Amino acid sequence: MASVSSFRVSPYFLTNSEIKGGFRVRIQSLGSRDSTVLSSDSIVLNGTSFTKQKENNGFIDGVTRVEEEKALINGENGRLKSIVQKKQMKDVSKDLELLWDDGYGTKTVKDYLDVAKEIIRPDGGPPRWFCPLECGKPRKNSPTLLFLPGMDGVGLGLTLHHKAVGKAFEVWCLHIPVYDRTPFEGLVKFVEETVRIQHAASPNRPIYLVGDSFGGCLALAVAARNPKIDLVLILANPATSFGRSQLQPLLPVLEALPNGLHNAVPYLLSFVMGDPLKMAMVDIEYRLPPKSKIEQLSSNLTTLLPLLSGLADIIPRETLLWKLKLLNSAAAYANSRLHAVKAEVLVLASGKDYMLPSVDEANRLKSSLQNCIVRLFKDNGHTILLEDGINLLTIIKGTGKYRCSRRLDYVSDFVPPSMSEFKYGFDEVVGLLRFVTGAAMFSTLDDGRIVRGLAGIPKEGPVLLVGYHMLMGLELYPLVEAFLRENIALRGLAHPVLFNGTLESSSTEFSLQDWMKVMGAVPATASNIFRLLSTKSHVLLYPGGAREALHYKGEEYKLFWPNQQEFVRMAARFGATIVPFGSVGEDDIAELVLDYNDIRKIPFVNDFVGERSRSAVRIRDEIQGEVANQEMFIPGLLPKVPGRFYFLFGKPIETKGKEELLKDRDYANELYLQVKSEVKHSIDYLLKKRKQDPYRGIIDRTLYHAIYPPWRDVPAFDP
Repeated sequence: MASVSSFRVSPYFLTNSEIKGGFRVRIQSLGSRDSTVLSSDSIVLNGTSFTKQKENNGFIDGVTRVEEEKALINGENGRLKSIVQKKQMKDVSKDLELLWDDGYGTKTVKDYLDVAKEIIRPDGGPPRWFCPLECGKPRKNSPTLLFLPGMDGVGLGLTLHHKAVGKAFEVWCLHIPVYDRTPFEGLVKFVEETVRIQHAASPNRPIYLVGDSFGGCLALAVAARNPKIDLVLILANPATSFGRSQLQPLLPVLEALPNGLHNAVPYLLSFVMGDPLKMAMVDIEYRLPPKSKIEQLSSNLTTLLPLLSGLADIIPRETLLWKLKLLNSAAAYANSRLHAVKAEVLVLASGKDYMLPSVDEANRLKSSLQNCIVRLFKDNGHTILLEDGINLLTIIKGTGKYRCSRRLDYVSDFVPPSMSEFKYGFDEVVGLLRFVTGAAMFSTLDDGRIVRGLAGIPKEGPVLLVGYHMLMGLELYPLVEAFLRENIALRGLAHPVLFNGTLESSSTEFSLQDWMKVMGAVPATASNIFRLLSTKSHVLLYPGGAREALHYKGEEYKLFWPNQQEFVRMAARFGATIVPFGSVGEDDIAELVLDYNDIRKIPFVNDFVGERSRSAVRIRDEIQGEVANQEMFIPGLLPKVPGRFYFLFGKPIETKGKEELLKDRDYANELYLQVKSEVKHSIDYLLKKRKQDPYRGIIDRTLYHAIYPPWRDVPAFDP
């Protein structure tokens, strides 16, 4: 029976059949803080000589860590009995800070190729697991992530993502030595044993299988054989489409290729690898001027392209022949068992995959599997996890796949946005809207003075921000960004339709609704408000909901609030501070030309809207006044020469010490009406004062940016 062990090496696990003399390594059991520095030829674990274990082809008991750079360790496996106990042994890190450093962009394909040169040295060992030191310590109660590699078998396919995923998962990577010839079913049993032991150790925690190409077949096969284990599969261009791929014709060509032409193999492999441009762009800063981006891209390509010839060592001709045959059997094995897969599945498909028909395969898998969603990345190649624009942890978070127990908990499972997510999200995803709207924020201090910025917002929670929802919710993006800049995670309560899969389609790209989840949005339910306030969060609530965001013509800046005090008594229960706010600017950005009444007059569109509305989640009933359930539709907008968004946060209203709000409905209703009045007052104030803003128009703001540094805020009216 196959056995595995986990061990950490800096910067990566490097396999070799001989322990190299002259290196000193630090071996440490994760169950103890004590460590011992030993020479590499006399390592002892649990009283047994490392050399003796090697000679006996034995296994190392315990989980070890090697902390010295360039350390080399024998690749033989250890028994997993220590892994079963790791729940009690492991020292976990604290929760992540807001805008933490996820390391994305600091590693590139060059790092992958450099380390691969060392890890592929022949050692005669079987497949084994390793844990990159760069992953560090995960958060408390983090699930296990098993990375299953593609054709290369090296196990370094997450090189760009180690630091990020290592904070949210306990990461193990599968290494299949270059000259290993374990058949596919043997690999399946090897991974399966690890999955079962992990499940036995933590039966209520999911296990993630990230399968890259060939690894996707492996992940599906393991899931099919273990339908009762809680598995989440992330498949990056899975090779289940091998029978329809460009690779299959290579097999007879390579078999007939004379030995003297083996130098042609690297060039074939470099074509298979993917898009060199996307690989070279990984570490280029988004905010750089175009000229600087081009210069850095040229330099990266000059460095990268010569290194691709090293692929001939990673997958030599004999190994490539074996891997192609292995792919064929793997695809057949996985496809014949798709009906048995009960796991959650997320497929990442590349639009420019010239190796496999990944987009078509993603659509097929979505229709064949019981619980499968797809994200399309139209500009990426086959090696999607080694290319620019793909942050694996961001994708997992944005698709709602990250959880630490059997059910997703939007409060406890929340991973705060990282700095790279903040930069990419607000520079690339909503950068144009951010530039066009030029939001100006104002807040009210305790003494009633209105100031520019968010100085009037309490830094400590629980805080409930209650405001007006502009057309299509366009105010959300500058609002969330402003709070993140103040080091505050704003947990927005969003319509459940964004979370229940209603808007999913087979060709869905990673979209704005996914980014809303990354930034902290949760479904608008009473239980979520309760839990967020109980954890002292800053919660964003729109009582008008979809009715305000999808209002009709002539209804801009009109409040559609329910008759009941939906939030006042909840805030009082936790002593939360209520901050009413108003926002204006939708009429400066676009004109509403087609509302719900207009759309219902269009025959075919009317039928489509009606069908979508009938299947939509209902969060309120008709007895709640004007804010009764709003039919979901996309209004027709006519863009204008952009004006500006303005926000005013009113004076904070304390509920701490006002326990009578929980019992006296009249008093609660009085406070509710006060909050509503403050929101309306803020809107009226902004509509009046924005006329005094010399930078209300986009042309004036653009000229200001051309004269002054980009980090300087554009002035607004004098409050």
